[in-house]
Amino acid sequence: MCSLLRGEEMCLAQLFLQSGSAYDCINELGELGLVEFRDLNPGVNAFQRKHVNEIKKCEEMERILGYLLREVKKADISLPEGDVNPVAPLPKHVMAIMEQLQRLEVELGEVTRNKEKLQRNLLELTEYTHMLRTTRNFVQRTSEREPLQVQYEEFPFLEKDTLMDYSSMQRLGAKLGFISGLIQRTKIEAFERMLWRVCKGYTILSYAEVEEYLEDPDTGEPTKSVVFLISYWGDQIGQKVKKICDCYHCHLYPYPSSNEERTDVVEGLRTRIQDLHTVLHRTDDYLKQVLMKASESVYTWVIQVKKMKAIYFILNLCSFDVTNKCLIAEVWCPVNDIPTLRRALEEGSRKSGATVPSFVNRIPTNDTPPTLIRTNKFTSGFQNIVDAYGVGNYREVNPAPFTIITFPFLFAVMFGDLGHGVIMALFALWMVLYENNRKLKNTRNEIWNTFFEGRYIILMMGLFSIYTGLIYNDCFSKSLNIFGSGWSVKAMFEAKVWKDADIRGNRVLTLDPNVTGVFRGPYPLGIDPIWNLASNRLTFLNSYKMKMSVILGVIHMSFGVILSTYNYLHFRKKHSLYLVFLPELLFLLCLFGYLVFMIFYKWLVFTAKDSRLAPSILIHFINMFLMQGDGVQPLYPGQTGLQVFLVVIAVLSVPVLLLGKPVYLYWLHNGSHRLGMYRGYERVRRNSEEELYLMRAHDMEEGSSHSDLSTSGERQTEEFDFADEFLHQAIHTIEYCLGCVSNTASYLRLWALSLAHAQLSEVLWTMVMRVGLRMDTSLGVFFLVPVFGLFAVLTVSILLVMEGLSAFLHALRLHWVEFQNKFYSGTGVKFCPFSFSLLPSSFEHDGLL
Repeated sequence: MCSLLRGEEMCLAQLFLQSGSAYDCINELGELGLVEFRDLNPGVNAFQRKHVNEIKKCEEMERILGYLLREVKKADISLPEGDVNPVAPLPKHVMAIMEQLQRLEVELGEVTRNKEKLQRNLLELTEYTHMLRTTRNFVQRTSEREPLQVQYEEFPFLEKDTLMDYSSMQRLGAKLGFISGLIQRTKIEAFERMLWRVCKGYTILSYAEVEEYLEDPDTGEPTKSVVFLISYWGDQIGQKVKKICDCYHCHLYPYPSSNEERTDVVEGLRTRIQDLHTVLHRTDDYLKQVLMKASESVYTWVIQVKKMKAIYFILNLCSFDVTNKCLIAEVWCPVNDIPTLRRALEEGSRKSGATVPSFVNRIPTNDTPPTLIRTNKFTSGFQNIVDAYGVGNYREVNPAPFTIITFPFLFAVMFGDLGHGVIMALFALWMVLYENNRKLKNTRNEIWNTFFEGRYIILMMGLFSIYTGLIYNDCFSKSLNIFGSGWSVKAMFEAKVWKDADIRGNRVLTLDPNVTGVFRGPYPLGIDPIWNLASNRLTFLNSYKMKMSVILGVIHMSFGVILSTYNYLHFRKKHSLYLVFLPELLFLLCLFGYLVFMIFYKWLVFTAKDSRLAPSILIHFINMFLMQGDGVQPLYPGQTGLQVFLVVIAVLSVPVLLLGKPVYLYWLHNGSHRLGMYRGYERVRRNSEEELYLMRAHDMEEGSSHSDLSTSGERQTEEFDFADEFLHQAIHTIEYCLGCVSNTASYLRLWALSLAHAQLSEVLWTMVMRVGLRMDTSLGVFFLVPVFGLFAVLTVSILLVMEGLSAFLHALRLHWVEFQNKFYSGTGVKFCPFSFSLLPSSFEHDGLL
């Protein structure tokens, strides 16, 4: 809990790693994820570092692995399931892995190229077969032509012959040539126009569409093709026709000169196609065997290469000592994990067989450490809400533990409905129960991942919505009469206040709580269900929820101001307790805390008998600032004097907040230099005088003296600027004082969204569900089914998703702006440990894993 409240205590340490055991030691640290490494070679180019060649080998292996994964995915072969976490391979085993990967790549490449070549040959033979089958009737014309067949003819004597082939044309003395092939269906019209324009009518184009879809060899997608036959006059025209066919990427095939030759070619093509199908089937089987063999080890290789590359990347961050035999690394590490770090270094040295063990040494520093807050699967979602605003400063109070309660509660205040809360809680409970399902975790749908990562937040919001729904007594806009209403109509007749004529002549009657027996006592839990029937229900809920919002807002903001004391005490800024915290708390409580007091006082003191005489709290609050109280009935005796006293206290706290801290720091700067240096006012965080003494001793060993420390301290204290500090405090004072007003008003969103949610729910019930329930015919049951389906869809889409998202965003704003700005700066740096489990993988991003 201490870690979640304030974060882990961090320290800067040096790791002294022997050259032979550095790889194994970094491997052990990567498995544990304890430390964050600092770059000791910031001025060295990435291509000039020592282990750049090893990283290049790892990238080459990643390239091969990516190729293997794509082929495995293309073949629809599933990778072995189960959590596989192999250790990083030793440097001497890297070449063996590299050779296996290269051998697999070569073998797979050859098989794939052979398969593609066979498929291309099969496609060509198939196209040739379609061409021969379709062009059989192009020269042997009959009177029945296909509707798609079009011809441009410049040889009228050919129409007179019923049977005309190439040999008969040659006997007539016509020097004709034929070009046949296939073209894509989308290009045939442009191809036809180009032939006509270029060849000036010296061609005859006949074409027909192929019924089957043929695979495009370039894209692999099925396309519609057209078979064409071009008859041309002269060799020059033939050259032009061939160039046009090349431009349109036509697949040209030789055209037989006679029917006997055509028949022989078709028979030969049929035999070759059957042989190709057989060879392709065997090639597919062999390719599948190769991919199955690769899939058994590819996932293990991916993890090993990722770990190996990360280790060499970390080794490039280290520097050598003067003897060039030892690697030195600087790391940020939690103080509590120092013993585990030492054991990890000892284990790495033992595995490598080093004679000299590696060790760790803590070093003092004035650098601000990164922030580490340990979380689990329940608290991580709420911590992410806080970190989205900003990572907390080192050892600053963390709002996440309090957000676990306040965030779902404020959400539920705006989303208070028992039925909607039950649906939300059941949905979140289903995700929690199946949180280890790989299909739910490893989806690429970002919206679903957002819901799944926040499943515990949704569960808490649903449970709190059930609670506030019971308080509001609201379930799908209907009230639940669990304990029986505290109001009785019978007493109005017994006291003879109502008569039969009143009931017949009035549609709306008023219950008088002053009549004995009408109001028997408050409802045990929540709002009395009779208010759901009252005509002034909205007026009553308006007053109730508005005052509730102000009370919750003032309590929430006051709690945030109180939390700032933990920061002041931890960072040894006790002067801020008196010069910042106390004026802020007095200003807030003397004004808005007094408003909360008046709300409770009016609730407790004024009963039903004198409720009409109760004065307006808003008028009293305005008169409090105007110093006016005459002519308005006071809430209690001595009210005017107390209000004047509270206003004076609030006004006097403003100059204290504005001038107190800058003046004190100015006096501290001029009056005591060493005090400012050694007590932490310059943000030097020391836990004890002993640690400070050790720092001084270390500096003296490095060649500096106490006078040098004093000089450096004076140099640091000379940087204090009263004008800057005063300007900073003035901005803070103005922001806080004005923020108290605006933030209190901002909490009225709790009232506004709560009423909006209730009214939307009521409108949906009235306009949809009530229509189906009012049908009293026999068809009403069948009509109720689609009506209920529409009601369920609108409830989930509008009230749960849209209204839930709106309430979530408003609760987020209340925490970020109104609550956290009282004590949380959020300008820190997050601790990013070197851990193999946290390393991103490009294969996962590409969807290959």
